[in-house]
Amino acid sequence: MRRIPMIIAAALLLAAPQIAQAQTSNEQSAVDRAAAAVEALRTGPGAPPNMGELLHNARGIMIFPELVKAGFIFGAQGGSGVLLSRDPATNTWSYPAFYVFGAGSFGLQAGIQLSKIVFIIMNDKALNALMSDEFKVGAEAGIAIVTIGAGAEASTTSAAGGDIYAFATSMGLFGGVALQGGIIKPRVAYDHDYYGPTVRAEDIVLARTAKNPGADPLREALAKASAGP
Repeated sequence: MRRIPMIIAAALLLAAPQIAQAQTSNEQSAVDRAAAAVEALRTGPGAPPNMGELLHNARGIMIFPELVKAGFIFGAQGGSGVLLSRDPATNTWSYPAFYVFGAGSFGLQAGIQLSKIVFIIMNDKALNALMSDEFKVGAEAGIAIVTIGAGAEASTTSAAGGDIYAFATSMGLFGGVALQGGIIKPRVAYDHDYYGPTVRAEDIVLARTAKNPGADPLREALAKASAGP
């Protein structure tokens, strides 16, 4: 029993520098990393062949460009991300609202892992669910999540018809990212710092009344990726 606190302490010491780095990145850095992640998914060798088709039919996208997972026996993972909506009529993307992903786990694991995770949102039901105060991956009633590509554990056995398609790329010793049970929450302070003190996620993603030119490269990358044939 004495070893348990020591193991927990070791896991926290291992995780702390990487998680702190992910959580203290400023807003523009998170947006820039999201743009780079979109380019990597659009042109990289590991991207699913139907990624462009999914984006062309998407209602929105949530991008976590750097999700950090670290631990020994006890694990923790977390990182900042952005959410944007797509106008199907014009293929224009909103400016990004900020979110955070967090999860903990217990099991036989060791090492540090960096991942890019993208949730491609196919309908308004899923978009509204992700915009709630707290979205628990794999536990929201009526929301089907389908994982595509390597590096992510399947959240459902269905191969099609998902409300959300999740894609992850992973580097490190864990050999995969556990999405199931992760919690996604709005990062309100980031929204306020990036757009103004009264701006809400709904203003950014749905009403589209908030703008910051620093996010234009991300929006342009998404428009290019979702342009279709």
